[in-house]
Amino acid sequence: MELCSRRYRHLISLLLFLLCHSEAACRPSRRRPCKMQAFRIWDINQKTFYLRNNQLIAGYLQGPNTKLEEKIDMVTTDLHNVFLGIHGGKLCLSCIKSGDDIKLQLEEVNITDLSMSKEQDKRFTFIRSEKGPTTSFESAACPGWFLCTALEADRPVSFTNKPEEPLTVTKFYFQEDQ
Repeated sequence: MELCSRRYRHLISLLLFLLCHSEAACRPSRRRPCKMQAFRIWDINQKTFYLRNNQLIAGYLQGPNTKLEEKIDMVTTDLHNVFLGIHGGKLCLSCIKSGDDIKLQLEEVNITDLSMSKEQDKRFTFIRSEKGPTTSFESAACPGWFLCTALEADRPVSFTNKPEEPLTVTKFYFQEDQ
């Protein structure tokens, strides 16, 4: 009888361990995102991001201008959804729809105050997709619209709904900033 009860104790302990350490129990809360991390980002043509007149620009920075490069601050909210910002997460990238026009806007919002559960924060949410060494970012607020750069240097970072179009670049290299 004691041998049988010892088996059940081990089985109960195992079940409790699995329940407490399951993926569902460890999933981050939708109310409070995970920590912010800084990343270097550049498109497949080696253009980096910098700020000019409160607009995010993609271009080739050389010499003393390399210090203008903007690091992208990212908060991962679940497996693929992220919030993106610059300046320590104080300026966040958002997707704004105005009529038929979709545009990238920088908004003065603290990235750690955003929440996946708030409908008004959906414009700040990007779906991060990795394919090999590159990453693309699709707007959650405007499905089918991807963060992009122009082929020419020193043009604004924007959105496209034609990710395969040869005039835009939607694939980025993304490296954690040290």
